[in-house]
Amino acid sequence: MSSVIEQTSEIYGIANWGADYFGVNRKGNLIVYSPENENLTADVKEIIDDLRKRGIGTPVLLRFPQLLFGQIRKLQTAFRKSIKEFEYDGGHLCVFPMKVNQNRAVIEEYLKEGSRYNFGLEAGSKAELYAALAMDQAKDSLLVLNGFKDRDFVRLAFAGAGAGKNVVIVIEKMSELEHTLNLVQEVTAENPEASLPTLGVRVKLYSKGSGKWEKSGGEAAKFGLTTTEILDVIGRLQDAGRIELLRLLHFHIGSQLTDIKRIKNAMKEAARTYAKIRQMGVPIEYLDVGGGMAVDYDGSRTSFESSANYNAREFANDVIYVIKTVCEDENVPHPTIIQESGRYLSAYHAILVTNIQDEIETVVEDRTPMKMQKDDPQVVRELYDLRETINGKNYREYYHDALEHREELFTMFDLGLISLEDKGKGEVLFWDVCEKADQYAQQKKYVSEEFDDLRRLMCAKYLANFSVFRSVPDNWALEQLFPIVPIHKLNKKPTEFATLCDITCDSDGIVDKFVDLHDVKPVLELQKLSPDEPYYLAIMLVGAYQEVMGNNHNLFGAPHEAHIHIGEDGYIIKKVINGETLADVLETVRFDANQLHDQFRRQVMKRIKEGEISTKAGNSLIEFYENQAESYTYLSPNGTP
Repeated sequence: MSSVIEQTSEIYGIANWGADYFGVNRKGNLIVYSPENENLTADVKEIIDDLRKRGIGTPVLLRFPQLLFGQIRKLQTAFRKSIKEFEYDGGHLCVFPMKVNQNRAVIEEYLKEGSRYNFGLEAGSKAELYAALAMDQAKDSLLVLNGFKDRDFVRLAFAGAGAGKNVVIVIEKMSELEHTLNLVQEVTAENPEASLPTLGVRVKLYSKGSGKWEKSGGEAAKFGLTTTEILDVIGRLQDAGRIELLRLLHFHIGSQLTDIKRIKNAMKEAARTYAKIRQMGVPIEYLDVGGGMAVDYDGSRTSFESSANYNAREFANDVIYVIKTVCEDENVPHPTIIQESGRYLSAYHAILVTNIQDEIETVVEDRTPMKMQKDDPQVVRELYDLRETINGKNYREYYHDALEHREELFTMFDLGLISLEDKGKGEVLFWDVCEKADQYAQQKKYVSEEFDDLRRLMCAKYLANFSVFRSVPDNWALEQLFPIVPIHKLNKKPTEFATLCDITCDSDGIVDKFVDLHDVKPVLELQKLSPDEPYYLAIMLVGAYQEVMGNNHNLFGAPHEAHIHIGEDGYIIKKVINGETLADVLETVRFDANQLHDQFRRQVMKRIKEGEISTKAGNSLIEFYENQAESYTYLSPNGTP
């Protein structure tokens, strides 16, 4: 690999956050490695070119199911080795929380690989449960039900048990226990040998998690039962003669747990609770440690909110060691550990590729050579002198002078003392001074904060053909960082500093914070745009939460989707799913395309009847309008017919 490619890869931190799944080839293109064989790769630029020939433009979501398989194996291997090393007597299972990504293809691919290890599913709503009941799970896997439940939800759980699934109803409220016991009585009255769901209780721990979702734990958490409520559940089950149904203790302290110390504290508290309940004669055998195993989005290996200061093996070691230590101290059996680490499993497998549509001009530039006139205002002449005489020694002073002159320029214009042409000339000169000051400042060993701010102000704004709200909503809502990298030209050193603007008409539709090993970058290093060729960026690690939580702001719908397999001969595009059309997204807000066609047709026919347009022109308008119903909601990439 050339030194330029190595330097560029380092700029984007690919080796830091890529988890050995991503790299750059000799062509300077982003590649995806097969987890089974590092010699097998897929060239992302070639995939995009191939899709483009098939009429599938960007934005497009690329799925690599093999990366999902790779994460499943990493997780299973980490716990298998830890269990062996610490001589732990219990087992390890995983249930994939469907809320992380309910896409059918993702669930099916997860189960295809996860079933080898008896990995199951977690559902938190009636709709998720309804879908999960039809999925083919391994016989010994679990279907864990979290969230608030009504009687119909519980009845669905009983249907699952009747169909042979190992359903666990996690009690969140006492009313759920009443629904369950009533249905147990009804079902067993008809058939004493009927298969029944088992029960779990979710404990509200004192311990809190870390990161953006730390409110998931602690005494003020939304979910979980207090100690008194758990004792009430146990007492109620004992009174009903159904204590054998209580088999699982559950807790959850966050979706992205960044600090391993917080995790260990929660494990100790939960393990102690498990042990005390077990000593009461309750046959609990599962300890569900919830989700939250973090993804290192920025590659810094720290407790920063977009990172994690541990890896899978360290996580497994601490979980196994802490639980074993507490259980042996309390002289109770080691439980089977259940995990709900959906983010860790699914984040890596999906990449959103978009094209840069254009550059939004932010710095005023003169489109013709500037000529100073004798009658130019004094403030304009002074700005001109600053531009012509600025150097590496006086740039800071001249920059401050330019700021003062700009204020004077605006004041004089507001008072009507200078013309619009004078104002325009002064603005060009001001930004020329700023550009030169920035260049001198960046050459210094230490760059002051004011020039960091100037660089942020002067950076290019690249118009990216996607919606932040649709495809990376956590970036907008929670300032979650996602690695962003060009999929080509990585054999050329980036020369531009830019932020990204999406195509929605919303000022929040921007990405202006980027991953960096030691900090959060306010700008991203990119190559200069060429009007003759497309420029593509990939937003990485978007397989968890983003597509299911995205919204249709401005009615930009789901993007195209392609499923990619990495094989001996490179990549295979196994499936292409077209993105939503105008008609599709309009239907979500209760517009009917046929009704719209009729209404538009009536308006055009009225103009034809009144002689304002010809019949031919009117019919052409109607045909064009109706054909647009099946068009993509995003912009046509530059260079696309």
